[in-house]
Amino acid sequence: MTISTIVFDAYGTLFDVNGAARIASAEPGGEMLARCWEQLAQDWRLKQLEYTWLRAITGNHVDFGHVTADALTWSMEKSGIESPELRARLLALYDTLPAYPEVREVLADLKAKGRNVAILSNGTPEMLERAVDSAGIGDSLDAVLSVEEVGVFKPDARVYDLVQKRFGGTKDEVLFVTSNFWDVAGATGYGFITAWVNRTEQPRDRLWSRPTHVLPDLTHIANLA
Repeated sequence: MTISTIVFDAYGTLFDVNGAARIASAEPGGEMLARCWEQLAQDWRLKQLEYTWLRAITGNHVDFGHVTADALTWSMEKSGIESPELRARLLALYDTLPAYPEVREVLADLKAKGRNVAILSNGTPEMLERAVDSAGIGDSLDAVLSVEEVGVFKPDARVYDLVQKRFGGTKDEVLFVTSNFWDVAGATGYGFITAWVNRTEQPRDRLWSRPTHVLPDLTHIANLA
């Protein structure tokens, strides 16, 4: 089956989730991050994901902005950092995370080939709009789909349903691209063709589904679609 639609996860796939802590650590007022920004970024991301999974399992949904702020509060406390100003700055930077270097060219190339190109993300519509605008990739996207349409986080199947509701077609016409293996498991199990972007050469998680493809970065997407 020909791939007609390429759907990208946002955070960690298109946008560098370590960017907020890295940038803040180099700014005036961010000196306290210099010793620990990498650990804080790692803790922030892991706790953020844990909170989405727990809320999805229990039905206690709040939006991704709320989850992101809660995860940052926990991570700053773990690092021994107490600064409302720095916390506010980190959250502001999260809304404009840097895109990976190849993102703009890859998306533009797919769009030029006539493919449907979309984002499917846990982020709120407002968060995603700011990130897309900051990265300058809006012209290459046909849709930016948020879990807020269904009120539950990935990998719930109702989230993946949003793709076919928007574009139609069959599941095996969709290439879903993500750097998160748990998202790969969800999307592959759902029936999408999947590509796991394994930038840091991590071992695969032992979950219920495997990716169709494993890539070192996004530059190889054009070969699949």
